[in-house]
Amino acid sequence: MNEQISVLRDVDRGTAKLMPDVDRDRAWLLTVDDAPQSYVDLDEPTHLEFEYARRLAHVVDRATDGVQAPAFVHLGGGALALPRRIAAVRPDARQDVVEADRGLVALVAEHLPLPPGSGITVHAADARAWLEAAPAGSADVVIGDVFGGSRVPAHLTSLEYARAVERVLRAGGTYAANLADGAPFAFLRSQLATFAEVFSELALIAEPAVLRGRRFGNAVLVASHEPIDVARLTRLVAADAFPARVEYGQALTRFTGDARPVHDTDAVASPPPPDGAFSVG
Repeated sequence: MNEQISVLRDVDRGTAKLMPDVDRDRAWLLTVDDAPQSYVDLDEPTHLEFEYARRLAHVVDRATDGVQAPAFVHLGGGALALPRRIAAVRPDARQDVVEADRGLVALVAEHLPLPPGSGITVHAADARAWLEAAPAGSADVVIGDVFGGSRVPAHLTSLEYARAVERVLRAGGTYAANLADGAPFAFLRSQLATFAEVFSELALIAEPAVLRGRRFGNAVLVASHEPIDVARLTRLVAADAFPARVEYGQALTRFTGDARPVHDTDAVASPPPPDGAFSVG
């Protein structure tokens, strides 16, 4: 039985709480203002509790098949669940994690320290500003998982942001983003239209109930200039505990509809989730 106690701390962007899992000795759930941010098992870093994180892992695994010493940029850190998992399965990887909340960075470093030699470097900085200052062609994968509370900030949704992502990616690189929306999907459709202006290949991964508009939920956007291994991704996400679907090609074009790209001048944050959609405790 886990005898750890919860840690509650005011951080830059709210109140963070680390709660121990009573069933796993060194596993913790991180929330900020009661919105779940990360779940980390220090003894089993390959374990990803959140379904969207598993979907991101499927994408990055496929994107780096055969790539030696892959370079990852994570925009949004939380408790570093996905970077820890990548470090465990790809010890040759170099990973930069960008987290704007310095208080959260300090909390995670204190209570959930990274193992020595992890290859993970954490930067306390704004994701967009850090990305725009990063060297061109320096990453094989860029992962967007930035939430201010339960919303994706507006400056990480625009065409100018998408172009900054493309500049940092190497030829053949992949962008994967965790987004959240519900019917009528104005935000999600605008993101698809925006990234279609920059990348030639797009895919969207989400649970069927979310795509049918039955509930608000996460969706993973995948963008690249190289063909996306849709068949393999489809098999992987369909086999998860909460099966998902991959939209691609004409089906994705129909879903996007007449949505238009957004620019810095008219970009908005993702919609707030309905009460109880993501909160815990």
